[in-house]
Amino acid sequence: MTRPARLAVGVVSAGRVGAVLGAALERAGHTVTAASAVSDASLARAEALLPGASVRPPDEVARDADLVLLAIPDDVLAGTVRGLAAAGALRPGQIVVHTSGAHGVDVLAPAAEQGALTLALHPVMTFTGRAEDLDRIAACCFGVTAADGDDAAWSVAEALVVEMGAEPVRVTEAARPLYHTALAHGANHLVTLVGECADLLRAADIATPERLLGPLLSAALDNALRHGDRALTGPVARGDAGTVRKHVGVLSKHAPDSLPAYRALAARTADRATESGLLRADLVADVRAAITEESA
Repeated sequence: MTRPARLAVGVVSAGRVGAVLGAALERAGHTVTAASAVSDASLARAEALLPGASVRPPDEVARDADLVLLAIPDDVLAGTVRGLAAAGALRPGQIVVHTSGAHGVDVLAPAAEQGALTLALHPVMTFTGRAEDLDRIAACCFGVTAADGDDAAWSVAEALVVEMGAEPVRVTEAARPLYHTALAHGANHLVTLVGECADLLRAADIATPERLLGPLLSAALDNALRHGDRALTGPVARGDAGTVRKHVGVLSKHAPDSLPAYRALAARTADRATESGLLRADLVADVRAAITEESA
């Protein structure tokens, strides 16, 4: 694996991800020379995590960097790269990296046209933008993408990730949208689901729903990762149509906004429990009827 030389790093911008990854690269021996930051929060992160970096406009940050780290929202990435290229801020020999999960390296084409080595390094982790995130990097993976057939670029991408203490996982350009959809579907919708569960418990006069949910959901996640669909439990997988019917009724009465999500997830649970042999064939029809039943 090719080990990158010590690099001058420019961070665009010092958001939660950019500031933390910049600090991780510094910990690996590189130097963050400059970062862009506009909001009070990003300025505070730059000061806390990148104390040796000067705060400058994005084009100046990129122009003087060996490695340009673009940690910016998905929808502004393409325009930012075009703007940096048009401003003459990108050059041959640079490494231009973005952290978006949704994009591969095609979005960096204007940088590649200037002779830069382009890479996508997406940390599969949520960030708070604080120093403790540096420890989380050691336990996470990065989805890495480089140009098809460019073995040297793939090696540089993997080396940068390993230097930060994480594990690189290769994701092809074509697979990038599906890869990111899977991660967003799991992580983002999990937060929504947990929030809804906590709200329902509070409505049931449970003062500390987190205390109940923490051990239960942690065990469920661990079992799901270890055993897949064989970890399914509960009334849908058991075929307890009467209990499912009660769930639908109580949600219809007390939390109607949560009912569509419950029905959708219960239906998918029934599908997977049926396919894995957990839900008996003679109970499937009753369970599905209970899921879709309209309460009086």
